[in-house]
Amino acid sequence: MIRAFEVFAEQGSGMGRAHDTIIIGAGLSGLRAAQLLAPDHDVCVLEARDRVGGRALAHTFANGDTVDVGGQWVGPGQTRLYELIDAMGQSVYPLHDQGDGLLLNRGRLSRYRGTIPKLAPHVLVNLHLMTGRFDALAAQIDPVSPWTHPRAAEWDSMTVAEWMRRQAWTREAFEVFAVGIGAVFAAEPHEVSLLHGLFYARAGTSLDNLISTSGGAQQDRVHGNMAGLADRIAAELGDRVSLSMPVSRIRWSDDGVEVDTPDGPVAGRRAILALPPNQAMRIDWDPVLPAAKAGLWLRMPPGACIKCLAQYETPFWREQGLSGQAVAPQLDVRVTFDNTEAGKSAGLMLGFIEGDQARVWARRDPAERRAAVLEAFAACYGDQARHPIDYVDQDWTSEVWSRGCYAALMGPGVWTGHGEYLRTPIGPVHMAGTETARAYYGYFEGALEAAERAVSEVRAALGAG
Repeated sequence: MIRAFEVFAEQGSGMGRAHDTIIIGAGLSGLRAAQLLAPDHDVCVLEARDRVGGRALAHTFANGDTVDVGGQWVGPGQTRLYELIDAMGQSVYPLHDQGDGLLLNRGRLSRYRGTIPKLAPHVLVNLHLMTGRFDALAAQIDPVSPWTHPRAAEWDSMTVAEWMRRQAWTREAFEVFAVGIGAVFAAEPHEVSLLHGLFYARAGTSLDNLISTSGGAQQDRVHGNMAGLADRIAAELGDRVSLSMPVSRIRWSDDGVEVDTPDGPVAGRRAILALPPNQAMRIDWDPVLPAAKAGLWLRMPPGACIKCLAQYETPFWREQGLSGQAVAPQLDVRVTFDNTEAGKSAGLMLGFIEGDQARVWARRDPAERRAAVLEAFAACYGDQARHPIDYVDQDWTSEVWSRGCYAALMGPGVWTGHGEYLRTPIGPVHMAGTETARAYYGYFEGALEAAERAVSEVRAALGAG
C-alpha cells in the first residue's frame, strides 16, 4: 500500500494503533464476528448508529414493557442463534398460536386452523400444490452456489410472480400465496427472481418452514428481546465497540486497510464488512470497487417493511378462541400475530405493512398510518382493537442506516450474472452480514453463519501473514 498507510500503521491513529481486524457494522453479524475474534485478536468495531443491533431494535412502552420493532423470531434449525441466546444468559418462549386463525377475504371473515387459511376446496388444493411445487424446486438448489443449477438461467429470467401466474388456477390462490411471499421477503412477487425465491427458501429449509409458526421460523421469541442479545454482546466487547462512527472511505491493498471515521482514520491488517449492500455502496472505496462487486450491490435493494404494534390491557382476542394470526389479502396490513410476551399481562397485536404498501405508507402522516393500522386490526378483531393503550410502528424504509428490511432482494438476472461475487473479499476486506449467508439468508441465523465464515477467512489470512 502507499507509504502513508505504512506510516499510519506504525504510528497509530487518534483511535489507537493498527488493529488486527476492523469490523464495520455492529449488527448481530459484526458483533458475533468480533466476539469470535476478540479472545486472540485485536478487534475494533465501528458502528454508524448511536446503538448496536442493526436490524434488531427494541421499543419501550409507557408501562415499561419492551418489544422488538426489528427482527425477533427464532425457530428449529437456527442452532447458532439458539446457542448464542443461551450463552448470553437469555431464554426463549413460544409465539402464542393456540386457537383459530382468521381469514378476511373480500369482506368475509372466517376462522381456520393450521398454516393455510380456510378457502374453497379447489383453492386449498391449488395452494398446497403451489407450496409443494415451490419447495420441490427449492430443494434442488445448492445455497452455496445457486447459479450453478442446470436450470438457473431459466429460473433467474423470471420473477416469482410469473411462476405464480403459471401455477395459480384462481385469483384467490394467487393472492393468498402472494401474502406468504410478502411476509417472507417484505416485497411483491414481481420484485423477486424465481431463482432468488428458491434459494431463499432452500437456505431457510423450505418456504413452508419460513411461513410457519410452531415448528417453523416464527416459533420462538426472546425474553429481553432480540435487540437485548446485541446489547449483551456489545457489553462483553466493551470499548472495542465505537458508536456514531460511520465509515466514509475505505483504502485498501493486499497489505492492509485504512478506514476514515469522524474521529479520524483507523488502520487494520484485515477488515470485515458487516453491512447490507445498499449501505456498503455509501462508502467511498479506494481503489474503486471492483466492477463485479459494484454490479452486484447495485442490484440488491432491500425489501420494504413497516412493523406495527398495538398494546392493549389484555390479549382480548384469546378470550374469543383466536390465535391472533390473521391473513387479509386486500388490506394494507395483510398478516397479524399475537406478539404478547409470555408472563406479561398487556396484550400485543403485531401487524406488517410490506412491499408496495409499505412504500406508500412511509410517505403518509404517522397519525394517519396509526389509524389505518388500527382499522385493519378492528376489521379482524372487532371494535376493541381500535382502542389500544399504546402504539408504535417502525418504518424501516426511513431508517437512515438500513433504508429497508428484512434483507436485500435479487431480481431477475442478478444471481446468474453476479452471484459468484457475493462472498468474495475485496482485498483484505471480508464479507459478512446476513446477505452473504449460505444458511438462513435474511435471518439472524444467517447473520451468525456469515460471521463464522468471515472469521474463518480472517484467521486463515492472519495466520498466513
